[in-house]
Amino acid sequence: MRPERFELPLRILVDDPIPGLALALQRGRAGAAELVPPASRSAEAVVFDLEAIVEGGLPDGRPRLLGPCVQGPPDARFVYLCVGVMAGQADSPWSGRVKVPLGGLGWDMIEARPPGARLVARIPSRSPRGGPALASVRLLPPGWA
Repeated sequence: MRPERFELPLRILVDDPIPGLALALQRGRAGAAELVPPASRSAEAVVFDLEAIVEGGLPDGRPRLLGPCVQGPPDARFVYLCVGVMAGQADSPWSGRVKVPLGGLGWDMIEARPPGARLVARIPSRSPRGGPALASVRLLPPGWA
C-alpha cells in the first residue's frame, strides 16, 4: 500500500558542463524564485539534488508530483535549471533556463527503488551548436533510473 504523501529524492546530472558557466536549480516561481547551487561540480558533471513530493495520482494513474522545485501543469511537470545570467552570473554571454522533464517518473520505478535512494536522470549541457542547452531537453538514456 502506498503512503498518501511522501518525499521522492531526485538527482539531475548535467553531463560535460561548459567550463565557467554558472548553473543553478530554480526553487519557487519566477519573480520569487531562489537559486539553489549544485550539490557538486566536476569537469564530468554538475549534480543537483532535490526532493519532489508525491501525493496521490493523476487521473491517468501516474504519480502526482509537487514541491518547491517542481514546475508546470500536473500532467507535464518539470524542473528548471537556470543558466548563465539567470543563474546569477552577471558577466555570462548566456542567459536562460533548461526544462528537465519529470514525466518519465512512474510508480514502477518509484516503488522499486531502495529506501532513501535517489532516482537519477542525465541531461546534456550543450546544444548541437556548442553553446549551453536551453529550453526543453531530452533526458540522456536510459532516462530516469
